[in-house]
Amino acid sequence: MDQTTIAIFGVAMLVAICVGAVGLLLAGAKGGKSSQRMARVARGNPRKSAVEDKDDLQSDNAGPRRKQVQETLKEIEAKQKAEKEKLTVRLRLQRAGLEITPKTFYIASAVTGLFVAIGMSLSGLPIGAVVLGGFAGGFGVPRWFVNFKTKRRQKAFVEEFANSLDVIVRGVKAGLPINDCLKIIANESPEPVGSEFKELVDGMAMGVTVEQGLLKVYERIPLSEVNFFMIVLAIQAQAGGNLSEALGNLANVLRDRKKMRAKIQAMSQEAKASAGIIGVLPPGVMGLIYLTTPDYISVLFTTTSGNMIIFGSLVWMGMGILVMRKMVNFNF
Repeated sequence: MDQTTIAIFGVAMLVAICVGAVGLLLAGAKGGKSSQRMARVARGNPRKSAVEDKDDLQSDNAGPRRKQVQETLKEIEAKQKAEKEKLTVRLRLQRAGLEITPKTFYIASAVTGLFVAIGMSLSGLPIGAVVLGGFAGGFGVPRWFVNFKTKRRQKAFVEEFANSLDVIVRGVKAGLPINDCLKIIANESPEPVGSEFKELVDGMAMGVTVEQGLLKVYERIPLSEVNFFMIVLAIQAQAGGNLSEALGNLANVLRDRKKMRAKIQAMSQEAKASAGIIGVLPPGVMGLIYLTTPDYISVLFTTTSGNMIIFGSLVWMGMGILVMRKMVNFNF
């Protein structure tokens, strides 16, 4: 064995001995501290530092509070899931803000379908097209109108909801009870926020809790903003906390969401305009051809094969419009 190999072996042994010594020293130090702590506990007088006492106190308080918050969230999710399964025509009408009964809605739907079928029959269309038109007029048009009213009402609610939260924040900071703040919103806020909070206040006057009343509001206005508000109040009622700060943060979040939604709408306008032009172009060209050379295109309306071509084209165009609508609409 040459001198170089012996030197390398010696250096390696020296490094191993140093590492082992350091490890033994660290283990002894840790063991000493552990022994000291065990001795203090055995004497019944465990002395801790202020930081350790504060950490233990916070952990002890955080455990039950976190458990209460989790239980509250689970209860809210279970109630929301149960209510989603009970989506009726009456609830759809309430979401749209239409003060009519389901019976009136069904009668209006039947009358609409009948008028559409009569109009198509008088125009000379085949019986199949008349039946399909009456079916679409009776089932599609009224439900489209209800969905349109619902979306417009929800949009108006979101526009004003952040300002209503500011009323609660300022009222709580001024020392007003939460019930008085809700009454102010019910009396002073525009529709539909005012009417929804009026329903909430009237229910609370009859003995309904805030959580139950807000759950009813969420049924009529199924928006994430209302869900956030309900969760904040439910957690504050169960676990306590600074309500004004929580609602102030929620109001800021809602305003940020509104700004982001406006940015998305602005960025998607070009795609929506392109989709509209593509969707209107085929029937527009067909109308121009009919005005210039009606004999050329009248074959589509006077023959069976032409009617089948029109029907297939309408179905194909409808599918394309739905796909384009899905592509250019963003839910945020």
